[in-house]
Amino acid sequence: MSRHKITPRSKGILLAAAGVLAVAGAAGITASASADEPSKDAKGPVPKLVVGTVFAPVSAAQWAQAVTYDTARVPVGARVQVKEELRRDGGTRIELRVRDLGADRVYGAHVHTKPCGKLPADAGPHYQDKADPTQPSVDPAYANADNEVWLDLAANKDGSARSIATVDWRFRDGGARSVVIHEQATATHAGHAGTAGPRLACVNVPFM
Repeated sequence: MSRHKITPRSKGILLAAAGVLAVAGAAGITASASADEPSKDAKGPVPKLVVGTVFAPVSAAQWAQAVTYDTARVPVGARVQVKEELRRDGGTRIELRVRDLGADRVYGAHVHTKPCGKLPADAGPHYQDKADPTQPSVDPAYANADNEVWLDLAANKDGSARSIATVDWRFRDGGARSVVIHEQATATHAGHAGTAGPRLACVNVPFM
């Protein structure tokens, strides 16, 4: 009987698939959502999207749902979940959960415009509801928690953390594609607003 060797590529595929299956199998959770815009008076369930997976090595970036660029702070196999909920008032609620990160520290986290890649910069800039004409954007008038999605995390002794951001707008179609975790808390002062140090990890999210 032949044996099948698990290569780095197949391991990455299995990790990504396990995350998708875990989300799809959870009670009351769906990995897809309706494209219809809910009205204020709609009584049905609000559209939700959930991505749950584990961080794969950067060598698996071509097929993995999430990758880590710094395995000391975001180890391979650390867990991540991103949930998006479209609110009936026209806003959006985004929740980020992580487990097994480097403990007892604060991380910056933001929604970015492009998918994760082999290089940290591949995810592009932060998504902005009103785009700053000057890039990279470090002007507090544009780089702020109302115009972007900031999801800074305070990891506990187990490396677990949860953050929630609520904004009063919706993402443009195809405009938001990932969440990036950074080394430091997000700065707010002019000339540095929105910056949070090196990009440690990235998770692909097909935001609605």
